[in-house]
Amino acid sequence: MSFKPWKPLLLTAVTLGAGATAATAQDIAAAQKAIELERYNEARGLLRNASSPEANYEMGRLYQMRDLDDSAAIYFNKAAGPTPFGQVAAGRAALVKGQADAAATSFDAAAKATKNKDAKVLTMIAQAYGESDVKNIDKALTYVNAAQTANKGKDEPALMVARGEVYLHSDTGGGEAMTSFDRATMANPNYAQAYYKKGELNVRSRNAQEAITNLEKAIQLEPKYAPAYKELAEMYYYAQQYPKALSTFEQYRQVAERSTSTDAEYASFLYLTKKFPEALTEVNNVLAKEPNNVTMNRLKAYTLYETGDYAGAATAMENYLRTAPAEKVIADDYAYQSRILGKNKKPQEALAAINKAIELAPASKKPDFEAEKTKLQMMGGDYSSALGALKDKAKNGDLADQYRLAAAYASAKQYPQADSVFGIINTAKADYAPAYIARAKVNVALDPDADKGLAKPYYEKYIELGNADPAKYKAGMVEAYDYLGAYNAHKNNKAAAKENFEKAVALDPTDDFAVKSLKIINGASAPARKPAAKPAAKAAAKK
Repeated sequence: MSFKPWKPLLLTAVTLGAGATAATAQDIAAAQKAIELERYNEARGLLRNASSPEANYEMGRLYQMRDLDDSAAIYFNKAAGPTPFGQVAAGRAALVKGQADAAATSFDAAAKATKNKDAKVLTMIAQAYGESDVKNIDKALTYVNAAQTANKGKDEPALMVARGEVYLHSDTGGGEAMTSFDRATMANPNYAQAYYKKGELNVRSRNAQEAITNLEKAIQLEPKYAPAYKELAEMYYYAQQYPKALSTFEQYRQVAERSTSTDAEYASFLYLTKKFPEALTEVNNVLAKEPNNVTMNRLKAYTLYETGDYAGAATAMENYLRTAPAEKVIADDYAYQSRILGKNKKPQEALAAINKAIELAPASKKPDFEAEKTKLQMMGGDYSSALGALKDKAKNGDLADQYRLAAAYASAKQYPQADSVFGIINTAKADYAPAYIARAKVNVALDPDADKGLAKPYYEKYIELGNADPAKYKAGMVEAYDYLGAYNAHKNNKAAAKENFEKAVALDPTDDFAVKSLKIINGASAPARKPAAKPAAKAAAKK
């Protein structure tokens, strides 16, 4: 199966063979519902002692939902046979093995045997494609259309859900998928699965309000619909409402089947919501039961880094990269390895790791990793390489790239160039306060004795902008008042200096420099000098 959040759930309308007993049919129906609610162990318990083709078929679907394709193929093949049902099972066995042509041959045989008039068989075929990883949806749609014809044009909810799942395999099929799920709920307003599917798609498109509406409707119809709670939690996570996301995920855990899988999901969610110590506890609990769990071994290295155990993180990352299948290693793994190596004072190894991350990363993440590479180069004193890369990026005119270039110039003590680029940012975005204080620091470095007052206009502009929200800009405003107080004292303008220092103390009564300077001014002693210039390179680079 493909990416977790978009795994199709199981349809409940499966044709049972004529030989199935009532008890078997009841168990199979219960197993189908359990799988829909992601209660896989419960479903397996219902099916384990049954040996009918229908039971084997559902076991195949169960294993497919859990990404155990080899096991899925075994059970689908056990269900295979000469009947239309058996031919659909054979087709599904081929699909999970990636044999699309062989699958189509079996499905065509099943459809032909029913003269394309058995809507349930055709729906099963459509469902098979919806639950697969097949990207070309043309063949699947022929069965969807045939089933619709067999239904005499009437929308049948299970078919509409299958149709929606098929369209989700297409990069541009989101609109048709939503239309399909809408048709399912119009055909049956109490069809919980379709509301869940709509909500799942809303989460995917970041449509928060519609996601809440549809997922809560699914829960109203089926209070133990665990996947709906999980999707709600993910939606709140994407909205950066972390406490709400975590509380909703806790609701999911209350209704979901307890297993190492749900525990692993919980650990992942704790990590995503930045509850790193708690995440590490859950990770270790899962690894105690499943020491080879790839995701948890990855997450152990991540969370050890986030909790500040850099030595432990290094050991965990080495273990993970040594044991993880090559196809499971992702760009973030190397990015974390780079950060871990950096914290363990291994800059060259860190640089090699971030290069691997950049190589593997999707286009959307490359800029972030390239920025990390630049920081490593700057820390290692390789200013030429770092500045060269930043200058190339800054050519696009993006202000964030311009800011990084200016900060890098400051770090390299190329202050005139830094001042020039910060000036570009000041002109392009006159209300962007961080660029003014960063430029002020650069000018402190250019005018260390404050004889020319080069930093003065930029600190004054920072104060002007900071007055809109003094609590937010407090630290910078204190710094600005300290500089202006020292500058005015240096110029023997004691009244102005006193006013500046008093404003600094009003913002921060613990500001030792301003407190001592006021004592000097009030005691008519020698005028205060400016505070020792903070390293402009470090200060600018932190912004």
